[in-house]
Amino acid sequence: MVLCVVLGLTALCAANSFGAAPPAGADHPATSRFDAVRTLVQDKCMACHTRGFDLPFYAKIPGIKQIIEQDYVDGLRAMDLGDEFGHATLKKPVNEVTLAKMEWVMLNETMPPAKFTAIHWDSKVSAQQRKQILDWVAISRVAHYATGTASPDKSNEPVQPLPAKLETNPQKVALGQKLFNDVRLSGDNTVSCASCHALEKAGTDGLRFAEGVRKQVGDINAPTTLNAVFNIRQFWDGRAADLQEQAGGPPFNPIEMASKDWDEIIAKLRADKAFSDEFLAVYAGAGDLSGANITDAIAEYEKTLITPNSRFDKWLTGDNAAITKEEQDGYARFKAYRCASCHVGKTLGGQSFEFMDLKKDYFADRPGKGLGSDEGLKAFTGNAQDLHKFKVPNLRNIELTAPYLHDGTVTSLDDAVRIMGTYLSGMEVPDQDRALIVAFLRTLTGELHGKKVQGEAVSK
Repeated sequence: MVLCVVLGLTALCAANSFGAAPPAGADHPATSRFDAVRTLVQDKCMACHTRGFDLPFYAKIPGIKQIIEQDYVDGLRAMDLGDEFGHATLKKPVNEVTLAKMEWVMLNETMPPAKFTAIHWDSKVSAQQRKQILDWVAISRVAHYATGTASPDKSNEPVQPLPAKLETNPQKVALGQKLFNDVRLSGDNTVSCASCHALEKAGTDGLRFAEGVRKQVGDINAPTTLNAVFNIRQFWDGRAADLQEQAGGPPFNPIEMASKDWDEIIAKLRADKAFSDEFLAVYAGAGDLSGANITDAIAEYEKTLITPNSRFDKWLTGDNAAITKEEQDGYARFKAYRCASCHVGKTLGGQSFEFMDLKKDYFADRPGKGLGSDEGLKAFTGNAQDLHKFKVPNLRNIELTAPYLHDGTVTSLDDAVRIMGTYLSGMEVPDQDRALIVAFLRTLTGELHGKKVQGEAVSK
């Protein structure tokens, strides 16, 4: 089947399974029910959502051939299921983005589309099969991705409350905080991590493109560090596996911090005896001052930059008065327009890489010249099929983190919602619905270290 239960021509975005949570036990219902769902997906979906799958004999018939070939291209861009559903057994949990997309198409009965069933007569999904998939999605979500704090009536929402905190090493956190704000990590002692990720600006710099040493400017928007610990990978193009690897990138970027190597940085830090003594006390037995230990400390500090207790979190945990009727309607629209198919989980994003031009050519429509950063995931993987795929940004504190998108071209939430509808969901979002969705997005501003996240909220 070209366009399947999971996605297809009418939907959605491409997910991958980087960093999936560990599986539940073999006797868990999510695991025990997987085989039946996998069989259904393989029967109905895999032909056009898996590379190298054998197409049916009628795929060679003129007229039908062109339709199937285009369906195949669109199906793979929407979702490549080979990794998650192609194995003989369940190796790891299915990504929560995949679960959300499966849920959406089942609830809205958009798969398979009518033009597909006209050719593939046995491809329809029965009501019983839809229920089977939806039940498995719900069980899988609870087993692998729920934070355990949502109220029972909201436990199967595609988004979850943020945890209040993560376990960290306080001594490493204190050291990491100093390093995060230390300009000595830059070649000319003018730029720190905090220069582009200021906590008083919700972990951003408020600029289209970050400004590095000697006032140099790159070509990609600096994402927020708040809640970055929950991202599946780091950077827009996913080139860093985790916070520690990410922390080792900017110091040696010639535009950002422009240090030559760790030896240069370490020499400056070692000259500060008080700091050096503190560092060695924290990392006693773990070696001397080193790049690995420096980035480990920064990553430990960044694990504390989570922002729970938003009004939306309070609503998810059972306070139905925490958000207004208008904001609840906005959340309903957010799900209806497929936003929650990619903006899932604790941070409403950060769990997959998606095509910015899935439904329409964003880059052809965008004014101005192309940017080097437009390659997206392809810049990291080198794979042509990853061109224009970007890590989905998390939406926590989104009203405070403008400008938006990897290219920093969008300065209002209203415009961001419009663009996402047009280029990713393939649906025009009317003014009234955009206003409701924006109202909902403003409920996502939380607290950092017990105080409301700082920053300037966009007006529209």
